[in-house]
Amino acid sequence: MIIVTAATGQLGRLVIAGLLKTTPAAQIVAAVRDPAKAADLAAQGVQVRRADYSDPASLDAAFVGATKVLLISSNALGNRVAQHRNVIDAAARAKVGLLAYTSVLHADRSPLGLAGEHRETEAAVRASGLPFSLLRNGWYIENHTGGLGGAVAHGALAGAAGEGRISAAARADYAEAAAAVLASTGPVEQVYELAGDTGFTLAELAAEVSRQTGKTIPFHNLPQADYRAMLIGLGLPAPLADLIADSDAQAAQGALFDDSRILSKLIGHPTISLTAAVEAAL
Repeated sequence: MIIVTAATGQLGRLVIAGLLKTTPAAQIVAAVRDPAKAADLAAQGVQVRRADYSDPASLDAAFVGATKVLLISSNALGNRVAQHRNVIDAAARAKVGLLAYTSVLHADRSPLGLAGEHRETEAAVRASGLPFSLLRNGWYIENHTGGLGGAVAHGALAGAAGEGRISAAARADYAEAAAAVLASTGPVEQVYELAGDTGFTLAELAAEVSRQTGKTIPFHNLPQADYRAMLIGLGLPAPLADLIADSDAQAAQGALFDDSRILSKLIGHPTISLTAAVEAAL
């Protein structure tokens, strides 16, 4: 029985779609806070069980019969470690054969502000005594392509990443990797550093958008504080603006670059190209 937590989220749905290609639906459990949102998964034969990261009893009930659990990291910034520990403890009580966790690229040494909670969670995973896999996901290319409509409308792409190369991959690429690890019948690695095949700068992203739209879309590199202020001015909450601006600033120093191509080896094909990602977004 393979349990996928946060299964109605964007990543979770893609992981389950990947698992359904190799694993009988009856052996997959979608663990979700609101089962009503998983009616489409239930219709495909996937078991749907209520599981709230902040409710240990619900996790124990959801993990009955579990052999493998995928812990998809919470989006509750600042509260993630406590929530993750609840999941890890429930997995330990269920004595699962594999606990996989979606961490962040190079979590053990990453300067990203968001890496701290991932490091603490990784430590808890290791301390659980369970067999584990740390899926250290790099940047999602959707983090950049998701806002291209605004960039085209305003005639510029802004950021604070300078000439830093970003080895981003599609959310679907990372989901496929998670599904491959969960469906494996053999041994799996304890740590996977997952990233896109080819890094790009934000200037190169802007150039690709310009090429595909036929409009001149320059990249404006801003100081971190100015970029943060711009994001807040666009309506983002301050904590999220802090995270995005910090991530860009760290990317300028190479924090989001990785050229190991472990991800494409794991999924058996190249990760999404910048051209294809921009085309899909536009």
